[in-house]
Amino acid sequence: MENDLKLKLEQLHQRVDALKDQINTEEATKNAFVMPFIQIIGYDIFNPTEVIPEFICDIGTKKGEKIDYVIKRDNEPILIIECKHWKENADAHNSQLHRYYHVSKSRFGVLTNGHVYNFYADLERPNIMDDKPFFTLDLSNLKDANIKILEMFTKKGYNLESILDSAEALKYIKAIRNEFEKELREPSDDLVKLLVNRFFEKPLTASRLATFKEYTKRAISNSINESISFRLKNALSINEKIPTAQENGEVDPVDENTDAPKFITTEEEIEGSQIIKAILREVLPAARIAFRDTQSYFGILLDDNNRKPLARLHFNYTKKYLELFHNGKDNGEKKLLNSLDDMYKYRKELLATVNNYQEKNQTEEKQNPAS
Repeated sequence: MENDLKLKLEQLHQRVDALKDQINTEEATKNAFVMPFIQIIGYDIFNPTEVIPEFICDIGTKKGEKIDYVIKRDNEPILIIECKHWKENADAHNSQLHRYYHVSKSRFGVLTNGHVYNFYADLERPNIMDDKPFFTLDLSNLKDANIKILEMFTKKGYNLESILDSAEALKYIKAIRNEFEKELREPSDDLVKLLVNRFFEKPLTASRLATFKEYTKRAISNSINESISFRLKNALSINEKIPTAQENGEVDPVDENTDAPKFITTEEEIEGSQIIKAILREVLPAARIAFRDTQSYFGILLDDNNRKPLARLHFNYTKKYLELFHNGKDNGEKKLLNSLDDMYKYRKELLATVNNYQEKNQTEEKQNPAS
């Protein structure tokens, strides 16, 4: 079920991307994006006893207040959904969802703009919706772990106890991760003192603290870079070669006066290089396909030779490009990528590059036969 659910959500994401510029109202967002989502998780949008649009919630003296959708199970509300226009943030700040939640028997509320779905519960105080979601589903960044969580909200997989058991852990793991990432970007005085006081016995003056803060930032940066390099080696199953000198001017110079990394290999570069490797494995053994990251691009090389580029990934900017070398020239040809899947379109060009190198080797062997 997980793979089927992910496939349907990916298709919905494609739909959102294709139609969003034509969607001008909140009502259109609901019809075009949110209702298909409700269908995907298994509920019948045409059954008014299961999915109730414009559900009336009387709030104190206010009568006739409406929530966009209520999903019922065994005639009890299990999910209330408030929708925003797709251009708005799916943020519960000043949202009506807080008020609706208070008068609803549902334990879970969803605030969505059609491509981001924030799931809320009452983990802090009973019957009062938390300020922050315990779970967020972003159609543009579908992760397997999130698909598994969403399965618990589907009609077939709904399990109140399982969701409540997971919700608290999800909420606080997310909060801890956010704080941790803040510390990675800009270490706080408290973190620096915690670390430094373990090995530095002198008093930490203000100037010393500022110095150690810079040291901490560099140490964290180095640690992350080394961790990613290690993961890259294992993911690609290759022996990483670190250039010690510039070859053909393609290796970026190393500033020996700083320990800060010049580049970090990203998850997208790893995934992109795996796609290239899968295509090239049709004609090449894995041992002949090498990878080298630089400050400007991520390179895929034949026999780990800078003079034999098979492709380059230019993923360091907003727009992503695949550079091809199928025309037999030293200068590559860049292709704009809307997604990593677009790389499969250039299979013929990638294989042609390998063929060009093989033909060149054969010609050289004929011109210079072994004595």
